[in-house]
Amino acid sequence: MEDFGIIRVIDVEYLHDYVMKLQFNNGEYRIIDFEPFLHGKFYDELREKQKFIQFALTPWTLEWYNGVDFAPQFLYEHSTTIYEQDGNTSSYVAENPTKYNVSDGQK
Repeated sequence: MEDFGIIRVIDVEYLHDYVMKLQFNNGEYRIIDFEPFLHGKFYDELREKQKFIQFALTPWTLEWYNGVDFAPQFLYEHSTTIYEQDGNTSSYVAENPTKYNVSDGQK
């Protein structure tokens, strides 16, 4: 799939609460807390964690069971870069680890 310079999500991992680790097609891994964005008619029901974890990866972004999604550019701009430790993406350090409850660098 050709990207034409458009950012997209190519992998996702649910971590805890409303926090996910995203991989973008530019090779970056980023972490995002969705909690501040789960307000409004379509987003409120995702505040229930059992519903929040019902998501899928589409060719461009994440989509939830109820059709809600976020633009990949929005996800990129509202997430924080994480850095691999020893070349292992399951062990990482976030730019602001206490914000995402990953203070020891482990998921």
